[in-house]
Amino acid sequence: MPEVEIRIGGRSFEVSCQEGEEQFLHAAAAMLDTEASVLSKQIGRLPESRMLLMAGLMLADKTAGFEDNLREKTEKIAKLESELEKLRSAPAPEPERVEVPVVPAKVTDALAELAARAESLADRVEENAKGAKG
Repeated sequence: MPEVEIRIGGRSFEVSCQEGEEQFLHAAAAMLDTEASVLSKQIGRLPESRMLLMAGLMLADKTAGFEDNLREKTEKIAKLESELEKLRSAPAPEPERVEVPVVPAKVTDALAELAARAESLADRVEENAKGAKG
């Protein structure tokens, strides 16, 4: 079992850990050291046991906050996944019916007839205008 030296609050400690877990131990010690440093700056030198207790409590408080946040996010994800599943399993909406008005053939024919008459009248007016000038 490897022996690892860690520093917390300016003090050294020899700690044993499982083979391959040294990096995790150093990471945990660094977190504890950060909290101990905050305490040292705020309060000054504390007995070792008190410093470790307070630093541990501060980390526990942060961890509890993270766990609450994680729980809220997990519940929100579960709710959103449930809503998504409901949407996926819901039947497809009815296709929207769009009605396009159709102009009856009689009306189209009547408009074409009126257009032809209007062109014929325009041609006559043009011819009369040319004849009056000439």
